[in-house]
Amino acid sequence: MDNKSEFKPYISPDKVLPEFTVTSIVLGILLAVVFGAANAYLGLRVGMTVSASIPAAVISMGIIRKLLKRDSILENNIVQTIGSAGESLAAGAIFTLPAIFMWADEGACTTPSLITISIISICGGILGTLFMVPLRTALIVEEHGVLPYPEGTACAEVLLAAEEGGQSSKAVFSGLGIAAIFKFIADGLCLFPSEVNFDIKAPGFTAGAGMDVLPALAGVGYICGFKVSSYMFAGGILSYLALIPAISFFGGDSLSSVKDAAGTLLPFNALDPGTIWSEYVRYIGAGAVAGGGILSLIKTFPTMIKTFRHAIGGFGKNKSNGVRTAQDLSMKTVIIGIIAVAVVIVAVPSIPVNFGGAIIIIIFGFFFATVSSRMVGLVGSSNNPVSGMAIATLLISTLLFKVTGNDGIDGMIAAISVGTIICIIAAIAGDTSQDLKTGYIIGSTPKKQQIGEIIGAVVSAFTIGLVMYLLNQAWSYGSTQIPAPQASLMKMVVEGVMGSTLPWTLVIIGVFIAIAVDIIGIPVLAFAIGLYLPIHLSAPIFVGGIIKRVIENRKYASDKQKEASVQSGILFSSGMIAGEGIVGILLAVLAVFGLDFNLSWIYGESYGNLGKIIGLIAFAALLAILIKVCRRKKVQ
Repeated sequence: MDNKSEFKPYISPDKVLPEFTVTSIVLGILLAVVFGAANAYLGLRVGMTVSASIPAAVISMGIIRKLLKRDSILENNIVQTIGSAGESLAAGAIFTLPAIFMWADEGACTTPSLITISIISICGGILGTLFMVPLRTALIVEEHGVLPYPEGTACAEVLLAAEEGGQSSKAVFSGLGIAAIFKFIADGLCLFPSEVNFDIKAPGFTAGAGMDVLPALAGVGYICGFKVSSYMFAGGILSYLALIPAISFFGGDSLSSVKDAAGTLLPFNALDPGTIWSEYVRYIGAGAVAGGGILSLIKTFPTMIKTFRHAIGGFGKNKSNGVRTAQDLSMKTVIIGIIAVAVVIVAVPSIPVNFGGAIIIIIFGFFFATVSSRMVGLVGSSNNPVSGMAIATLLISTLLFKVTGNDGIDGMIAAISVGTIICIIAAIAGDTSQDLKTGYIIGSTPKKQQIGEIIGAVVSAFTIGLVMYLLNQAWSYGSTQIPAPQASLMKMVVEGVMGSTLPWTLVIIGVFIAIAVDIIGIPVLAFAIGLYLPIHLSAPIFVGGIIKRVIENRKYASDKQKEASVQSGILFSSGMIAGEGIVGILLAVLAVFGLDFNLSWIYGESYGNLGKIIGLIAFAALLAILIKVCRRKKVQ
C-alpha cells in the first residue's frame, strides 16, 4: 500500500454494486440525526465530541445485512458517510453558536432563530465538503501510505470484517440501552445525583473533588484512551487541588470580587471551591486552552504551508477517465456551489456577515479545510485542533470587525457567525477526509460519498438547531446541566478583543501555564482542556481511560483477540454516549413541558450523602459491565 500505483481497492473499479440507494440514504439520515443530536448534547456538556463513523458502520451492517438481508459493502459505506456527518457538524456548531444564546440571556441581543442556526450550519457543512473535493487526489490518493487517516482506515477494516457486523452491533445497542436507563434513573428519576461533589475545607486550606457518574463520560475516556484522559485529569488536579487552594490561601482575609446575597464582598477564604473555580480558575483555564490552540497552530504552521502548497498544486487535477472509483463532483459544481454559499451568507439578513466576512470565510475556510484534512490524516480526528483554528479565526475576524467600525454586540455576533462557519468547515473537512479514505480502501465512488456528506450535513443542521434551542430553553447555556464550555471560551475571546472587562491577568497566567506544559513535552490541548473543565468531568473520563489501559494490558491468545476486546469496548462506549445523549435530549423536552419525575424526596434530608454513595456504587456497576463486555469478546 506504500505505492498508490500498486494499490487495488477491495471492490474493483469495474465492478458495480448497490451503493447510493434509498435504503442507504434513509438509514444514513437516521444515524446522522441520532449521532448528531447525541454529540451535540455531549459537546455542550463536556466540551468535546467523538467520532461516529465506526458505530454508524457497525449499526449499518447489523441492519442492512442481518435484518434486510442485503449484501453490499458500498451501501454500508454510504450509510456511515452520511451518518458521521452529524457528529462533525455538531462539533463545529456547539463550540461557538451558544455564545449568542448567552448574550441573549444577558439582554445584549435577541436569541438567534432556528432558521439562522440551520442556515449557518448548512453553509459550513456544504463548504467543508466542497473544499475537500479538489483536494481528494492530493491528500487521499497521492498521499496513500503516507497519511494513515486512522479513523478512516479503521472504519474500512470494520466494513471489511462484515461477518462480524451483526455481533458487533449488539455491543453498540447494549451500550445505548444500558446508558439510557442509567441516565434516566440518575437525572430523570433522580434516585441518585449524577454529580458526586466533595468540598474540602480545613483551616487555611480549600479544595474540591468529585466526579459526574455518567456513562457518556466513561465512554469518552475509553475511546480517547489512557494517555489523553490522564492529561485531562492532570489539568483537573492542577485546577482543583493546586490553584483553588493557592487562591484561597494567598487571598486570605482580603476581599474578593464575589458578593453574598446582601451585596457584601466576601473574603477569599470564605469562598467555596466551586465559586473560586467559576470566578478565577476558569479564566486561567480559558487562557491555557487559547494558548494551547495557538501553540498547536504555530508548531504545525510549516506543515500547514507545505500541505497547502501541495494541495494547491494538485487542485482539481484528478481526471476520472471513466473510472468509477476516481469520479468526483465536477469542478464546475464545486465552484458554483462555493459562490452560491457565499451569496447566501451575504444576502440572508439573519446572518450578520457582510461581503468582507464572506471573503474571510472562503479564504480561511479553504486554508483550514486543507490543514484539517492533513492533521486528521496524521493524528486522527480526535486530535484535530478545531478549537485552535476557531480561536485564531475569532481573534482575526473580531479585530477586523472592530477596526472597521462594526463593533459592539453586532460585531461580536458577526465574529461568532464567521467563527462558526469556519469551525464547521474544519470539522466537516476532517470527517470527509476520513470517509473518503474509507471509500478509497474499499472501492467506493467518491462522487456519491461527497453527495452523501452534503445530505448528512444538511439534515444534521436542522437537527442540531432544534437540539440547541431545546437545551437552551430547558436549562440555558452556562448552567450546571449545560455549561457549553467551548462556547463560553469563544465568548470570552470575542468579548476580550472587543474591549470588555476580561480579567487578562488570569488569562495570561493560563497562557504561560500552557507554554510551560508544552516545553516539558505534554500535549498541551488535552491538559489545558482538563484545566478549563470542572474536575467532575475529567475524573470519570480518566476512569474510562484506566479501563482501556487495563483491557489493553491483559494477556491474550493473539493480537486479533486483543483487538477484538478493545474494539468491543469502543463500540459499547459509543453506544453509551449515544444512549445518554438521547435521554438527555428527552429530559430537556420533559423540562420544557414542565414534566417532573423527580423521586429524590423519598430520601428526605439524607439524599445528599446517601445519594452520593449510591451514585458511586451505580457507576462502579456500570464500569463492571463495560469491563465484562470487553472480556467476553471471542474471536473464532
